[in-house]
This record gives sequence, structure tokens and C-alpha cells, in this order.
Amino acid sequence: MNEKPIFDTERLIPTYFKLALPVVFSMVITLIYNLADTYFIGRTNDAMLVAGVSLCSPLFMALMAIGNIFGQGGNSLISRLLGKGDLSSVRRVSSFCFWISILAGVVIAVPMLLFRAPVLGLLGASENTFSHAESYYLVIVVGAPLVILSFIHSNLMRSEGMSTQSMICSVSGSLLNIILDPIFISGLGWGAWGAALATVLGYVLTDIMCLLFVLKKSRVLSVKVHESRVDRSEFSQIFTVGLTAALTNIASSVCVVFMNQYLLPYGDEKIAALGIVLRVTMIVQLILVGFSFGGVPLFGFLYGAGEKEKLNRLLRFCTLFLCGLALAESLIVFLAAEPLLHIFIDSDAIIADGTVMLRWLISGMVFCAIVLLYTCLFQASGKALQALIMSLSRQGLLFIAVFLIATAVAGYNGFLASQLIADAVSAALAVVLYRLTFRKQSGQVSAGGTAA
Repeated sequence: MNEKPIFDTERLIPTYFKLALPVVFSMVITLIYNLADTYFIGRTNDAMLVAGVSLCSPLFMALMAIGNIFGQGGNSLISRLLGKGDLSSVRRVSSFCFWISILAGVVIAVPMLLFRAPVLGLLGASENTFSHAESYYLVIVVGAPLVILSFIHSNLMRSEGMSTQSMICSVSGSLLNIILDPIFISGLGWGAWGAALATVLGYVLTDIMCLLFVLKKSRVLSVKVHESRVDRSEFSQIFTVGLTAALTNIASSVCVVFMNQYLLPYGDEKIAALGIVLRVTMIVQLILVGFSFGGVPLFGFLYGAGEKEKLNRLLRFCTLFLCGLALAESLIVFLAAEPLLHIFIDSDAIIADGTVMLRWLISGMVFCAIVLLYTCLFQASGKALQALIMSLSRQGLLFIAVFLIATAVAGYNGFLASQLIADAVSAALAVVLYRLTFRKQSGQVSAGGTAA
């Protein structure tokens, strides 16, 4: 490591984009894969198939959550250890995260298989959608260890600055998924089962490529079993920070379940509309996630190295950049809502419902950008409590509280407005938490970009 620094902090903004752009590109490919999945399923014009597969989206979020405990938790700790120059600890932590994620995948898959019927009922499967949902569910659960593992090295490689290599791995898996989708879903007529198999095989390719890059290219990461150990303090840092990232995904899953359950009396067509809308919303959200999480290794490195002034300067730039980007993206999607939905399905009823849902959901993306950025800052700097609070806000306990109140007061209109309200309140909470957390540190920069 002595021959070359991990990050060039003298050219702060170019370094940020060098780290973030590959993550964004990976997110865009992931977006294309998600939209392709939705497209090929939607082209069957089988609303029950669309609804059945859509009902399993919380399952993916749950598996992502498990992966993020050790992927993002490990990323945060490794970034700070690199800032301190502690390479032996980096090797131990990275190996531990790799092996524990495989074990976690096996442990979580067994009860999910044993209790699949009640779980599918909880997800909102009806008599009409159960068979499709079950076919998709079984394949994904069997592949759970491989899905979870894909989030480990794709995160840990970025902590070392290997964002481009991480992107190559993620993109390769997504492209394989896109290629296999039409073959499995329509060509072979495997429907939901085929869609799930294509997805799992994509993750297998990502896992293999990540492992090869770590073994051949990494200067600091390890997968050696004898190095797979952490002390109590390190485990606590991984778990507490990672849990906050995981809770974001778990909370998102719970929120989707709440929305699906609320829509059940309105019919499976509305559930199908929501499933497509949530995928389209990712057009904006995943790009924001990429630019937010792409900066985590640099946030953590600067914090670990004690470079507070540079950290504040980077945060000021990211706040203005992400808010402007979110505004531009959401405006485009708002205006093009109906044509976008027409791409995925020909049902006039589903498109009519989906257009209204999409415009409401997309309206709060500027607030979403603020929440994502400051959650990433808290995670990167090891502020687990603050990150936890944010993880349980926009798509967590705060959303559920807003959802219950809004639907009780305004019915279906409250359902439509609940995410926008939760986004606005969560953004305000993020700014308040930032000021309270860093107000005693010199050179604090407020969310608006002025010195505090």
C-alpha cells in the first residue's frame, strides 16, 4: 500500500465521481434488469402472473438486507481501518464478512422453505396468485445463500477503491439475467419459475467474478478461513452499522407488504399496478442510491483519517448535486408516467391506476436524496444510532405511522400521499440529526452548504 494511496483526497470531487460512477452504472444495469424482468413478465399480459411475482419483491429486499449487514457494515469498518492504515484488521474483517454471509444464507433459507405457505399469505398472495408466487419464491429461497453473498464483495471491493471491478461483476450478472429472462419465461414457458431461475443464475455469475477479482487483484481483502475472525468491538461495529443498512431493506419490505395488504380489497389488478410502479420508481431511486452509496468509502476514509474539512466540503457538494439530480429525474418520470407504464403492460385499467400511483411516489424524490445521502454519512462515520433512526424513517416506522394515519383519514387518497409525506418528514429529520451529531465538531457544514 505504501507505493500508492488508496484514495486521492487532494482531488476530492474527481475521486468521488471515480468511486460513485461505477456504482451508478451498476445500479443502472440493475435497473435495466429489473425493468426487463417486469417487461418480459408483463408481456405475457397475465395480470395474476405479474401480481404473483410482484408479491415476492419484499423477499428480495429481505435477502438484500441480510447481505447488507455484512456488506455495508464491513464496508464502513474497512474504509475507516484503511484511513487509519490498519491492513491486518482489514484482512480479518473482510474474510469474516465473506464466510458469515454464506452461513447466514443457509440459516435463513431453511425456515423460509418450511413456512412458505404462511409467509406467502403474509406477502398478500391470494387464491389466484398463490401458484405463481410460490414458484418464484421457492427458487429464490433455495438460492438465498448465493443472493446474499453477492452483496459482500460488491461492497467490500469498493472500500478498497475497486469500484470499477465491482461494477463489472454486478453488470455481468445482470446481463446474464436479462439474456436468460425471455428464454426461460416465454421461450421455454417456465413463467415465474423461469424468471426466478434467471435471477439466481445472474447472482451466481456475480459471486464467481467477485471472488476472482478479490483473489487476483485485491491488495488488502481476504477470503482465507484462518483469517476469518473479529473481536467483539469489530463485530459490534460491523453489525450495528450493517444492521441499520439491513433495516432499510427490511423496512422497505414491510412497507410493501402493508401497501399490498391495503390494496387486497381493491383487487389484484391494483397490486399488479403497484408492482410495476415500484419497479419504475427505481429509475430515479437507484441512481440516487448509486451516487449516495458510491461515496461511502470516501466518507469513511476521510472520517477515519480525521480529515473533517475535506469531509464537510464533499458533503456540501453531494447535497447540492443529489438534490438537483433528483429534481430533474423525477420531473421527467412524472411527465412520462403513462408512456412508461405502457412499455410494461397493455391493460388500460392497470395503466390508469399505475399512472396516478407513479406520480405520487415520484414527487418526493428530492427529499429521498437527502435521506439517502445523510444515512450514508452516518453509516460511513460509524454513527450507528443515527443511521438506525434514518433506516426506520422514510420506509420504516415513520412511513407506517404516516400510512396508517393517512389511510384512516383520507382512504385511498391517503394511500397515494403517504410516501410523499413520509419522505418530507424524513428529510427534515436527517438534517436535524446531522446538526445534533456534528455540531460540536469544527467546520461543520449545514445541509444548505453554509458553515455552522
